[in-house]
Amino acid sequence: DFGSLEKVSGSYVADDLRDREDDIVWKVRWGESWLYVYLLLEFQSRSDPFMAVRLLTYVGLLYQELVRQKSLSADGRLPPVLPLVLYNGKSRWNAATDVAELVATLPGGGLERYRPQMRYLLLDEGALRESDLPDIRNLAAALFRLERSHSPEDLRQTIAALSDWVRAPEQSSLRRAFTVWIKRVLLPGRLPGVRIPEMADLHEAETMLAERVIEWTEEWKQQGLEEGLRKGRQEGRQEGR
Repeated sequence: DFGSLEKVSGSYVADDLRDREDDIVWKVRWGESWLYVYLLLEFQSRSDPFMAVRLLTYVGLLYQELVRQKSLSADGRLPPVLPLVLYNGKSRWNAATDVAELVATLPGGGLERYRPQMRYLLLDEGALRESDLPDIRNLAAALFRLERSHSPEDLRQTIAALSDWVRAPEQSSLRRAFTVWIKRVLLPGRLPGVRIPEMADLHEAETMLAERVIEWTEEWKQQGLEEGLRKGRQEGRQEGR
């Protein structure tokens, strides 16, 4: 029942662990019970080989807090938790997705049954194929398409679809969030060194892309050419000395 989605405070994180502001815990109704979703956002250039250990720790701290709050099921058990890692790095994620894979085994020791096990769900954005993304009005898929776009026209079409999908009055904060992200994060990454004008909504972003993206692309290429020439002259002088 997505109408029951509720954000959970992460203030339970222990003092000896960094309280990651980009980690979010939600709870949602699943039938008569609650399902907790622990979402980690990874914005880094390569995968973390010990992500499974970190998640095991975070989920353990969440359970510890739920025990303290007595947020248990009717029969006194803990609620299920879905650990989810969303990764958007350029290289593909190659770390273990289960903590059991990181624990050494003793041949003939009989200790395998005591080895901790916890798997997390990985969404490696760069590994998703276009066919993996739903064509329906799915905002997460639209976000992935924007980040994976390779041409100005791809950007414009996706922004146009977004503008249509979130035009209801009650979605004003969502429209604003997408607009700010496109202006401050997405476009500067696609057009480094180019001044991005103010835009009030997604429609303005679409119009601006249609009108100015060719001009910006040429400006960006010219800046890159000038920077390359400048570096070449510097290296030539250093080699001459």
